[in-house]
Amino acid sequence: MHKKLLVWLWLGVLLSWPSGRVRAQELLAEVRVTAENVTISDPTLVTQMQNDIQSFLNTRAWTSATYKPEERIRLKVFVGITAIPTNGTYQATMRLISTRPVYGTGYETNVVSFADRNFNFNYSPQQPLDFSPNSFVSNLSSLLGYYAYLVIAIDRDTFGNLGGTPYYDLARTVVTYSAGQSVTNEQDDGWRDSSPRNRYWLLNNLTDPQLQAFRVGLYGYYRLGMDQFVTQPAESRTAVMTALTGIQQAAVLRPGTLFARAFFDAKADEISNIFRTSPDQSQKQQLVTMLVEVDPTNSAKYQKVLTP
Repeated sequence: MHKKLLVWLWLGVLLSWPSGRVRAQELLAEVRVTAENVTISDPTLVTQMQNDIQSFLNTRAWTSATYKPEERIRLKVFVGITAIPTNGTYQATMRLISTRPVYGTGYETNVVSFADRNFNFNYSPQQPLDFSPNSFVSNLSSLLGYYAYLVIAIDRDTFGNLGGTPYYDLARTVVTYSAGQSVTNEQDDGWRDSSPRNRYWLLNNLTDPQLQAFRVGLYGYYRLGMDQFVTQPAESRTAVMTALTGIQQAAVLRPGTLFARAFFDAKADEISNIFRTSPDQSQKQQLVTMLVEVDPTNSAKYQKVLTP
């Protein structure tokens, strides 16, 4: 009798638990917080901050979709605390790298690599992180929510042509509410058009109709290119080349575009490896000429494509 009662009680808990908590979440983030150049009286605070950020990203339901455990989007988040102006107020930098599996292989490919040099926030171990896309709760939760939606949106774009649109819209809502927040010591210019290389402009790059080739290029590069490479290498290289041509044209249209920088930072080595074994010399020369122009920072990596 007692066993039956326990079973019914447990089923009642499961049925009453919010659906977003029982199904697999969208993100599988690994978070690391460091504070090497600042003095923190309680070293356990950094560990708790790291755990709170990781739990916030991994246990929250960001979409209404159902993700299988193996479908979760893997990402690494590195937060480096650079200053503590007042107790509980942190100035930091953040780097985020998201990956995606390639169909039919065990290979994980980098999708994007973002750096945010103004990742500033308030944090208290006693205050749970809370978030709503339709209001401003805190700068830390808004920062994490913004990047969560952005990572999901970009991942969806790699699987379906312009598939991430609803999640870019949610990221835009976070930007709007965060830019208008009135908490004096959490005002953050990264939410406004104050700098061409901040998160406001990163989202603008990805949602500007004139730069749609960035998003179309994601689908061409990954779904039509990388996912077919094992069985159709020649056709896959052609698809990747077409995608890169579109991304290059968009980048030339808007020089210094933040998304183009983030894309090539993540992909330069991989692009070189994709084309190095190609038997098509004219395609290889065309690729190198194009990419050296649009991404001179990684020109040495692209030149290796032409090395026998």
